[in-house]
Amino acid sequence: MTENSRPDRRGRFIPSLFYAGDLIIVNIVFWLTISVFPELKESTRVLRELWLLINVSFIPMAFMSHLSDHEQRAIAMERVVRTTLLAVGTHFICFLLLQTFLRLPFMGYQPYALLYGSMIVAVVLFRTIGNYCLKSYRRRGFNFTRVVIVGTGSSARLLYSNMEKDTGFGYRVLGFFDDEIADGFNLGPVKSISELEEFVRDNHVRQIFFTLSGHHEALPTVIKIADDHVADFYYVPQIPKTFSRRLELNNIGAMPVLSSRRNPLKSILNRAVKRTFDIVVSGTFLCFYPLIYIPVAIAIKMSSPGPVYFKQERTGYLGKSFTCLKFRTMRVNKNADKAQATQNDPRKTRIGDFLRRSSLDELPQFINVFKGEMSVVGPRPHMLKHTEDYTRVVDRYMVRHAVKPGITGWAQVNGYRGITDQLWKMERRVEHDVWYIENWTFLLDLKIMVRTVINAIQGEQNAF
Repeated sequence: MTENSRPDRRGRFIPSLFYAGDLIIVNIVFWLTISVFPELKESTRVLRELWLLINVSFIPMAFMSHLSDHEQRAIAMERVVRTTLLAVGTHFICFLLLQTFLRLPFMGYQPYALLYGSMIVAVVLFRTIGNYCLKSYRRRGFNFTRVVIVGTGSSARLLYSNMEKDTGFGYRVLGFFDDEIADGFNLGPVKSISELEEFVRDNHVRQIFFTLSGHHEALPTVIKIADDHVADFYYVPQIPKTFSRRLELNNIGAMPVLSSRRNPLKSILNRAVKRTFDIVVSGTFLCFYPLIYIPVAIAIKMSSPGPVYFKQERTGYLGKSFTCLKFRTMRVNKNADKAQATQNDPRKTRIGDFLRRSSLDELPQFINVFKGEMSVVGPRPHMLKHTEDYTRVVDRYMVRHAVKPGITGWAQVNGYRGITDQLWKMERRVEHDVWYIENWTFLLDLKIMVRTVINAIQGEQNAF
């Protein structure tokens, strides 16, 4: 695992590139706004002063933008949007304060709306594309950070698995150190902790992850080694794999404690935001629904006798059942409420097969969303029989009903949709559903919707 070559030093220029990109975008958006509103060009002196203030206001924006996020390696899209909104909001406040202090004329509501609306969109796009390019750059073996892991237990193995699952994070694990190798460890050779300092020095290690007990006698030694060689030290707490909830660090006096994060949708405000969004999206869609319903209904009626809608009782919020609507994709049969559709299911009609592969069969569920029985985004609702069966064999299965079911969800955009003919498939689906519930944000919902549209356009293997 050891590599003698030094890591790519060009990585130190990456923060500067992000800074420069943001600054260029701010200036481009400003001059585009000026070109749209010619009246702002009437005074050359005022225009020059406004341009100067735009660039001066970038300084606090840069401090608030957390442009060093790339150093955290794993960056979520919702974090990019959140930090962008904070950064642009800071720029707006500073710009207005400077204008007021210097008694410069205000540009008007429309120029402000265009300037900062365009700035948000452009910066989000730039950072998203930039982070994508950065991850691609790391996958090619550049801009990696050299890491060693102290410990060989379950925490060490789980940490290594998460670091290695995406090379775009840029972690290069050079070795493991432990004086007592844990049972079942098979990730490579293990050196003793007494060899750690020499290894850190000779291999330019930048980060040390300590996965042993906090009472382990080697902890002070490892911290000193990290300090002496200017390496970042990270303590990985001994948390069982079964305790998968997101944790938050708090303090009671000088004692740090980890608390289990509550379901964010228990908050009245968060529920109001999600419900408002559901009403707006479903209401807008239902205005145009007849344009889809009429041709689809005619095709379904021509394909086989039976109703246009397939109505099925499914498990919803807090375990209560509701009537879920779908376009009928099969011939009327006795097993509709028991057997899932398979890839070459003889029950499917020709138009039904198309509706399933394109996910158009799910569109009537916007009616369920508008009625408040479902949400646009959430865990997919299952048949009552599935709820009865899987509750007994899948851990935390009923937790997924702590929020309203959705038309699309985190499990679906990560590939866990369609038939669950093996137990592990349902287990993975439940894991993703529970993760969504415990990590919900409005931006996460938007991310899932975008990925759903992309997946529908590209086509999905499990859509049948």
